[in-house]
Order: sequence, then C-alpha cells, then structure tokens
Amino acid sequence: MKIGALSSSLRKPFPVMLATYAEMGLKGIQILAEPEFLVADSARLAQYKKMCDDHGLEVSAVCGDVCRTHFSVELEWQDRVRVHAHVVDLAEKLGSHIITTHIGVVPEDPNDPVYEMLAKSLKAAADYSASRGAVLAVETGPEKAETLRRILDDIDSPGIGVNLDPANLRMVACVDAAHAVQVLGKYIVHTHAKDGVNLVPGSPAATYGIVEVDGSKRKFAEPRSQYKEVPLGEGQVEWDPYLAALKNAGFDGFLTIERECGEDPEGDIRKAYNFLKGKIS
Repeated sequence: MKIGALSSSLRKPFPVMLATYAEMGLKGIQILAEPEFLVADSARLAQYKKMCDDHGLEVSAVCGDVCRTHFSVELEWQDRVRVHAHVVDLAEKLGSHIITTHIGVVPEDPNDPVYEMLAKSLKAAADYSASRGAVLAVETGPEKAETLRRILDDIDSPGIGVNLDPANLRMVACVDAAHAVQVLGKYIVHTHAKDGVNLVPGSPAATYGIVEVDGSKRKFAEPRSQYKEVPLGEGQVEWDPYLAALKNAGFDGFLTIERECGEDPEGDIRKAYNFLKGKIS
C-alpha cells in the first residue's frame, strides 16, 4: 500500500501543496475537482499533471463532490450524471481512473423509491465510467456496509467501486472498519486515512440526510450521531485489524490522508504519514 493525501487538506496553494507533500515523502495526491479544474482546458490539465509528475506524486483519485444536484432526485439525476462524466474526463487527463464521491444515503429497504432512483442513476454514472476505463468510487459512511454492498451488487457494473473511509464508518455509523472491508473487499479501489470518535450514537441517515425523489428532505424521528474528527491514531479506528483486512482483501492502493479540521493541518498530515508508514513498512 502507498500513502498519499487529499489536495485540499493542507489548505495551501496548489504548487506549495505539491512541494510540501513531496518533501514529506508522500507518493500520491487525491485532487479535489475545484472550479479551477472544472473549467480548465486540456492544455491546462496537462500542466497540472506535469506539476504532479515533477514532484513524484501520482494522482491517486479525483474527488467529484462538486455538484448541487443529487443522484436520488428524479429531476436532477441526469444533471448529476453529466457532472460526474465531466469529472471522469478531467480525471483521465490528470492520469487517474478513480473518481470518489458521496452519493447520498442508501436506504436499507431496496423497495424504497430513493434506493431505486440511486440504483438507476448510479448505474448510468458507473457505465459511463467503465466506458472510459474509470471507476466511480462511492465513499463510505452513511449506511451499513451490507446495505452499500447490496446496491453495488444490484448496479452490477465494472465502473462502480468503493472509497473506504474508516473514520466515517466509525464515528458516524459506529461500524468497525475491518468488518466493512470484509463485506466490501472486492469493490475497494481507494481509501481515505482519517480518524474520529463517536460521542453519541444516533442515526447515520439522519446525520447525512436523505433527499427524496421529489427533492424534499426526509424527516427522521431518530437523533443524529454526534462525533468529531481527530488526528490519525487518536480516534476509535482500529488500524491494525483494518490494515490487515485491506491486505487480506488484496488491496494494494492508496491510503489517502484526509484532514478536514484542526488548526495545524500540515502537522497533522505529517503525523498521519509517520503513523501509517510505521504500520505498513
């Protein structure tokens, strides 16, 4: 396995971020498809790729959480698929074939209209991804691993996969990351290396929110989960069994450090790199 980091986690300009990550010893970078990338032409994207190459950083994935429309809404899903297709095309120019994104919450009931709409829209997005040699990697968090596995099996496309985030699973859904790997193993193409603590258990679906087929928001009687993200190694993710499960599942891709909060992102990323290096070396 290799260690990388999310471009936005350092909170510094792109050239500075690349130089810092290279100096740390990271091998890869996941690029957030911010506006500057979405509007860039092929020549500009080639420049970005060359900058990454010059620093010895592989583009492990592109994060496609860039749309205001939803895979679950009848009047919006086609636009959401079009945006995904655009990110697939720019990812190809950056040298990556993995596009990670949150898709919303998968309901446990496969007869739920939201489940059916997600299966339909994600099938279209996944099939486009496959046609370009790419994979739509669904980020874990809102639902149990078994629920996510069911819809991935139903979609049945070589263009669908999983971006496994162990912290989302643990701090929001109180799901053991190693167990999630056992359930989702064959679909895992990318991971986020993040840690967190669940403070008060609640409903993951209520925490993330479900957007109905008509665009309204589902109401929940259950309370939301209460949690916080913490530096890697300081939370409730059990890293040794999790990393062992990834290895047993045949995963040999990137552990991509993600830090969404904290006053010292560079220090936290360095700490995360050293923590992971000690585990996989």
